[in-house]
Amino acid sequence: MKHLVVLFFITGFFISPAFAQELKNPSLLIDTIEIPAEEFNKISRDAVIVKMDKAHEISWQATIDNNLLYANPSGNAVLKIYNMEDPNLFIEIGMGAKPDEKFWVAVQTEKEGYIVVHRDLERGWFPAAKVIVSYTERAGLTVNNGARIVVTNLDIGKFAFDSYSIHGMESYSDPPAVNSGSMIVEFLSGDPSKNAFALFPFYVAAGVGVIVGILYLTKKRS
Repeated sequence: MKHLVVLFFITGFFISPAFAQELKNPSLLIDTIEIPAEEFNKISRDAVIVKMDKAHEISWQATIDNNLLYANPSGNAVLKIYNMEDPNLFIEIGMGAKPDEKFWVAVQTEKEGYIVVHRDLERGWFPAAKVIVSYTERAGLTVNNGARIVVTNLDIGKFAFDSYSIHGMESYSDPPAVNSGSMIVEFLSGDPSKNAFALFPFYVAAGVGVIVGILYLTKKRS
């Protein structure tokens, strides 16, 4: 019983508001945007580049929640995010309509130009799941299509961004790509070096697990 009291005290200390305050990362930045359906009914050439209030850099993640209702089987929803230092460089995420639900990831690089690094023409993304695009300066670009990782640690150099654009039609003669719904994108970024205690809770959890194991074995032997 004494051991349990000590364990409760230790865990209570580490999850207290005062300690949680110390774990905050001052560089953490979160942007959530909701893109209406009509914005996708344009070709790439007519896409408007939207400037964001702040830049996402060093380490960032984009979570894409696609709730669009497509107008035809050939419709697409394409999101581009642009390199802050060179807007000619970008990352492109494309999500097609039912029934194929094609999915692709492309990058525009300085050396190689436009490259499709992943393409899946059938069941490439999943409406019930969220697509996650993540990047760090050390590990590069990783993309999860909602079911599995499809791009892993792709080296695209330094990529900070503060703008994006969207489109969904390939030519002026195409019918509208989308007729209702929206796409919600959450951008999250931060500098891990600004939070020296970021991994500390995991150490605490591991320590608590060891204590619980010891208590279990002690009780079993007694």
